Amino acid sequence: MIILENHSLKEHNTFGVDASARYFAAVSTLEDLKSVMNFAKSNNLPTLMLGGGSNVLFTKNFEGVAIQINFKGIEETILSDDEVLVKAQAGENWHSFVQFCLQKNYGGLENLSLIPGNVGTSPMQNIGAYGTEIKDTFAGCTVLNLLTGETEEFSHEKCRFGYRDSVFKQEGKGKYIILEVSFRLSRRNHVIRAGYGAIQSELENMGVTNPGIQDISTAVINIRKSKLPDPKVLGNAGSFFKNPTIPAEQFRYVQERFPGIQNYPAGNLVKVPAGWLIEQCGWKGKQIGNVASHELQALVLVNKTGNASGKEIFNFSTMIIDSVKEKFGIELEREVNII
Repeated sequence: MIILENHSLKEHNTFGVDASARYFAAVSTLEDLKSVMNFAKSNNLPTLMLGGGSNVLFTKNFEGVAIQINFKGIEETILSDDEVLVKAQAGENWHSFVQFCLQKNYGGLENLSLIPGNVGTSPMQNIGAYGTEIKDTFAGCTVLNLLTGETEEFSHEKCRFGYRDSVFKQEGKGKYIILEVSFRLSRRNHVIRAGYGAIQSELENMGVTNPGIQDISTAVINIRKSKLPDPKVLGNAGSFFKNPTIPAEQFRYVQERFPGIQNYPAGNLVKVPAGWLIEQCGWKGKQIGNVASHELQALVLVNKTGNASGKEIFNFSTMIIDSVKEKFGIELEREVNII
């Protein structure tokens, strides 16, 4: 293991922002990870864990130790004729892991196909798409407690999952490093979730009337590719904002003023698509300087010229937040981790 100084992070964030870390190390074993953490502690330096770099925006250089978790490996434990426990190391690419499960005919993650990032970061914000979230199949994860230096097991309950949220983004932020994650998946009698978003219409376009889990994955991939830019071609971090969830009473007030507002009831709350709100404020496809809201999906901010700074992207997002708040009285929250 080598600790590098003044290392560029441009290749380690999907926005392609040219920032640097005072120190950088890629670790593939727990021993290496502990060694780097000791280096940071002895030099009184902050640390930053990097996965696939798909959920981070660098608005400045990082004056600490950036650590890329490269732990690899997938294990399977057959629980019954119906279920399997699949454990993946934190450094496994998320989409590749989903495809591995599908090839084995393990169901439960198909709606989460083509989400960027690595397995280790998936529980942090309870990643979700098309009616499915990590919490639906999450069985547990192993973490490194940075205070004690010991590994711990986190159950579903202990993770306290919420919408794009978990204990790792709240009071546990900066206290743990996720090392591996386990999922309880189906081996047969799979639950097919085709009722969210455009999945059903895409299945019809595909000529599929009785979809299996692979069909759902293919439909999701087709939809995402048609709406979302490839970070390798156009720098972005996927959905930049959370879909706001507001009290039903507040929603009724907004709906009176804007009858066409899109919504998804959730008990006493109502989820409103952030992309719709942003588009109604005229931001879809709009470019200011090096930054733009994508022309096909307003929720995605892009490094349009490849030369945008993190601060420029952040300021662009602030203008969108202010615009939506002024028009709808709804405050958007950034989903991306701001450094």
